[in-house]
Parts: sequence; C-alpha cells; structure tokens
Amino acid sequence: MNMQENKVVIITGGSSGIGRAAALRFANQGNKVLITGRRAAAIEKTMAEHQNIAGLIADTASAEDAGRTITEAISRWGRLDTLVNNAGAGAILPLSDVAAERIADIFSVNVVGPSLLARAALPHLQSTRGTIINISSTFGHRPAAGLSHYAASKAALEHLTRCWALELAPLGIRVNAIAAGPTESGALTGMMGLSADAAEAVKDEERARIPLGRRGVPDDIARWVLQLAGPASQWITGQVLAVDGGLGLA
Repeated sequence: MNMQENKVVIITGGSSGIGRAAALRFANQGNKVLITGRRAAAIEKTMAEHQNIAGLIADTASAEDAGRTITEAISRWGRLDTLVNNAGAGAILPLSDVAAERIADIFSVNVVGPSLLARAALPHLQSTRGTIINISSTFGHRPAAGLSHYAASKAALEHLTRCWALELAPLGIRVNAIAAGPTESGALTGMMGLSADAAEAVKDEERARIPLGRRGVPDDIARWVLQLAGPASQWITGQVLAVDGGLGLA
C-alpha cells in the first residue's frame, strides 16, 4: 500500500473528478477523508460510496470556511495528515473579455483558497509531519491562448508549492504538486462554461496533441496523489509532477 491506514485527509473539490477519485482511493486504504464542495447533492453521493468519507459544504475561497474545514476534520478524527488542494476555478477568457471580477474569482479559488487552508492546517500537519498536495495543470507551465489567467493562477500555485516546501521543511511538512493534463472530469462544460459541442471539439483537439493519444481519467491523477502522500515519497518535497500524457512536451 502507498499509505498507512488510519490517516486523515482533506480534499477540496472532492465530490467529482480527480477529487472524488482520490477520496475513494484514500478511503479504500482505510483512511478517513473529509471532502468539501459547494453542491450538497454531489457531496452526499460521494459520501454514500464509502463509509470513511465525510463531507462539508464549504467555499474554498472563504477564510471562514477554511477554518471550518480544518476544525471539522480535527473534531471528527483528532488529527490531520494530508491536505489536498484540488478545488479549481477557470474560464476561457481572452484578454479582450477580461474583467476584474473574473480574474479575482479565478485567483480566489486557485491561489487564495489553498493559502488559507494551508495556513489553518499548519499546526495539525506539523504535529503529524504531514503533507500538502496542490493540484495544478499542464497550463501552469505551458502557455495557451485564451487561458492566460487560469494558467497564471496555476503557475502561481506551483511556485507557492516550491516556496512552501522550503519554508515548511523544518517543520517536517512536505509540499508537492501534480500538474494534471486534460482529464475527463466535466470541467469543460462546468468550470470552463463550454457547450457540449464546443467541449467535444476541444477534447478532439487535445487528443490529437497529447503524445500518448488520449485524455486522462481522474484515476490517472488520483493514484499519484496517494503516492505523494505515502511513505514512499518521504524524501520528496517542492516538486511539481506532470501527469499529462506528455502534453507538456508537445
């Protein structure tokens, strides 16, 4: 197994896609998992899939909800071993369409939110010598037209990962990130706001550009979340692991 049993994990955006897949993997290994999200029905559906998964409606960008999230895990299980900052926001946003509110929305979820949660989690992660795993994107290091502010927010998250790794290493806390490639998670029609036809066109284009010839599935990423959280990665910190079928090379 990649991880010992009876650890406690928080996963933001844990009711769908990569977050859900990671939650189920952690739970199946005997760990306690708290997932957060904004949709009660999706949280309840994921909770119903495993008795080790609990849920909390929370806004990742809210300082108050960051505190509530950490408090919920500690009050339930008395410890925290892993924080997975998975919740994300984005938009296909050409420069000609940029508005302050849209930029702020993206950065509040992708940069401010993980920072607030990490701050609230610090004393608990220090006591367990725990770990933070940030979910980034291929576009955190690969430019793309129309994705500038989403990409910039992910680039910021990757550099936060490196800076936190240096800062928190003396506390025994490891910090790493996964730069996920295009993944079948519903993000194109949800977070990115595309129509079904437009989403399919984007998927076809991505498949043609990915060297390994397919888009990812959530479990492609989730298995590496567990690996970075587990004992086999105890001497790894400050790294951004690309799991993207080779897209970053194309």
